[in-house]
Amino acid sequence: MSEQTQDQHLVSHLAELRKRIIWTLVVFIVFLAVTFIWVQPIYEFLVSDATRLFPDMKMDRLVALGPGEVLRVYFTVAGLTALGFTLPVLLFQIWAFIRPALEEREAQMALRFLPLVLGMFVFGILFGYYFVFPLLYKFLYQLGSQTFTLQYTAANYFGFMSNIVIPFGFIFEMPVAVMFLTRIGILTPQTLIKVRKYAYFGIIVIASMISPPDFISHLSVAAPMFVLYEVSILIAKWSWKKRQQSLAEAEARYAAEEQE
Repeated sequence: MSEQTQDQHLVSHLAELRKRIIWTLVVFIVFLAVTFIWVQPIYEFLVSDATRLFPDMKMDRLVALGPGEVLRVYFTVAGLTALGFTLPVLLFQIWAFIRPALEEREAQMALRFLPLVLGMFVFGILFGYYFVFPLLYKFLYQLGSQTFTLQYTAANYFGFMSNIVIPFGFIFEMPVAVMFLTRIGILTPQTLIKVRKYAYFGIIVIASMISPPDFISHLSVAAPMFVLYEVSILIAKWSWKKRQQSLAEAEARYAAEEQE
């Protein structure tokens, strides 16, 4: 392939990527406008949920340090909600962009995985919001109330919540990514088993970074990640077995066609 042809392919790929990004941004802006119209009910729901999660902390009326902070909080709430609604479109655009580089079987398999990817992301968000976030927030409250008079600002509350909850949406994608990579032959169960001790060390480091400095909090964050890794190994073994069966059936069909 000549250098000029390579440049043309690169320009074509960049143009396609630009189109996919623009479509995703347009959808996000539309959802942002819609959610900003309804941001007050969404905000009130989250605050009422905070009152239920933290009954002893008087979370029913958060503090805003000026009009600018009110606008920032509303944009944070509306933006995160719009991002959630935009995620299916984003996943489809990613699939559409990488589809030409995949074989037809791999492309169809990736498309079937999209609902599972979305479901695991939502499950990770819910797990982080209803389990990890209350645990960490209560710990910090108990730690700070011993020395300081705490005042809850809306910006700090929603900023802390998003920093804790959003990463768990991506962490829970691990089994889905392992299943897909195993089915297309990039990853094997043996590889996951071989690097298990290094993966555990990485999980401990990550859990220590995103949780308060006590053993219970570290364990509460690290334990689900350990379980996800072990589940990923089991999924990889099953997915690899299915892949081997599919390859064997394809070879049998090819041999039968050759004999005919």
